[in-house]
Amino acid sequence: MNEESLLTFPCTFAIKAMGKTSPELDLLVVEIVRRHSPNIGEGAVSSRPSKGGNYTAVTVTIEAHSREQLDAIYLDLNRSPHILMTL
Repeated sequence: MNEESLLTFPCTFAIKAMGKTSPELDLLVVEIVRRHSPNIGEGAVSSRPSKGGNYTAVTVTIEAHSREQLDAIYLDLNRSPHILMTL
């Protein structure tokens, strides 16, 4: 079965990951994403703490080249014990 993608590649894509707040969370998320998308541009990473400050959402905007690339990024992020959720 051939699924039609709603995305046209290459495209700009925001990867979001949430984890417990720690000084290393941003670096961890960027390190994982960079394995699959080495050219992360300046200003491509942002983070936002939750209302209570216990969790942080990290967004990394990349130039995505394929569905397989995005799937690999999400698999790696979800394998990390520091990442609680991805969007």
